[in-house]
Amino acid sequence: MNEATVYLTIAMTGLAGVAMLTSATLSGWRDWLALKRSQLETAHGADLPTPNAGARIEIADLKERIRKLEAIAAGVDL
Repeated sequence: MNEATVYLTIAMTGLAGVAMLTSATLSGWRDWLALKRSQLETAHGADLPTPNAGARIEIADLKERIRKLEAIAAGVDL
């Protein structure tokens, strides 16, 4: 084996290693993008249900309580 053959073998081995690493990285990138797409589709497709009347009344009651507590904290008599 002469010196040129050794260098050529090392270069070809390095090139093959870089090609395998690039292929694995590209495959992982594509899978990650597919995962993110499916997550976005799932999140986008899920519509929030409209609250029923009882839930809206409860939210309004909580807002009123917060308003009163803020007034008490500010020192305002109701």
